[in-house]
Amino acid sequence: MELNIKNGSTISLADAIFAREFNETLVHQVVVAYQAAGRSGTRAQKTRAEVRGGGIKPWRQKGTGRARAGSSRSPIWRAGGVTFAAKPQNWEQKVNKKMYRAAISSILSELIRQDRLVVVEKIELAESKTKAALKMLADLNVGQDVLLVTQAIDLPLYLATRNLPYVQVIDAAGIDPVSLIQFEKVVMTQEALTSVAEWLA
Repeated sequence: MELNIKNGSTISLADAIFAREFNETLVHQVVVAYQAAGRSGTRAQKTRAEVRGGGIKPWRQKGTGRARAGSSRSPIWRAGGVTFAAKPQNWEQKVNKKMYRAAISSILSELIRQDRLVVVEKIELAESKTKAALKMLADLNVGQDVLLVTQAIDLPLYLATRNLPYVQVIDAAGIDPVSLIQFEKVVMTQEALTSVAEWLA
């Protein structure tokens, strides 16, 4: 397939990668796995066995008129343990490389169909200023909810856009499914797109 570049030329892309059918089930699975892998899983609470104290029986079993109690650290007591205490947990889900790449390919294909992927020859800024970044986005006519993908992290571009809340800059190697579907538009340099195509091939 042929994809238009902003300067008027075109780039040839493989149909098997950039014109495949959108697999919603696969994309959902990969996105959930990607987000789950980002969880720290360090939450920890104490059960009645782990809370300090409570070893002595608060009062005798019978004769007081009060409900029987064996420990002052029962979950129904103030300062007691937690009934189903949360423990550190690994939330990672297994996703094969083939599945991950197929999901990325499926998302990129859908972005092209929806006219949300914009390819430019290169992204250049006169200075590392927010004003320069806003002018560049206005010239591209992509709005301000944009993912910018370059071949390598462009420090001046990053510095110019970091004050814009809905603009993110990543390199081609750091492309991920969540970022691709999160933004209204994805702007990629021709070099970055070629690199991604080689990775997905």
